Amino acid sequence: MLKIWGRMSSINVKKVVWTAQELGLDFQRTEAGGLFGVVKTPEYMRLNPNSLVPVIEDEDFVLWESNVIVRYLCARHSSSEFYPTELRERFSAERWMDWQQTTLNPASRPGFWQLIRTPPDQRNAQLIADSNAAVEALMATLDAHLARHAFMGGERFSMADIPVACEVHRWFGLPQQRQSRRNIERWYESLCARQASKGVLDLALI
Repeated sequence: MLKIWGRMSSINVKKVVWTAQELGLDFQRTEAGGLFGVVKTPEYMRLNPNSLVPVIEDEDFVLWESNVIVRYLCARHSSSEFYPTELRERFSAERWMDWQQTTLNPASRPGFWQLIRTPPDQRNAQLIADSNAAVEALMATLDAHLARHAFMGGERFSMADIPVACEVHRWFGLPQQRQSRRNIERWYESLCARQASKGVLDLALI
């Protein structure tokens, strides 16, 4: 059985759990990180020296870094369905996965932390405004892409949709105004309808 370490309040753990559900895998998830602690213990740090979640144990194989785990699970268990074998299709998907991790997430994180995990009387309005402006510009890029394609990697659901949708889930859950993006909304609604996304995209932010 696949073992997943990490709490469901983590965007990165959400990616891995959704992927496992999408693939129909049997898995056991152990709470770790945040209020659950665990990640600083010697036992956990032998799994991940960075003391972060998620981590998976797949038999005797240990892996960390959320998007890498998504790639690995899809490559191992979905043949070409979610992990494209055609190189251009695969790396089109890879590109958007990296964009989520290196561009969209750093822009959205300050606003998320201020609005969800910071007490109201301690929030920094300028940080929130700057994060919101940065994410709105990136959402325009995402919306333009989805105006031309049904999914992130092209015309079918793939591994790329999972990380980006988890980021959009966070964006949609923030208590603030945002511009309507009809292509993102169409795509996101289709992902929320997938049975495997239940328990992930329908979670409230904490």
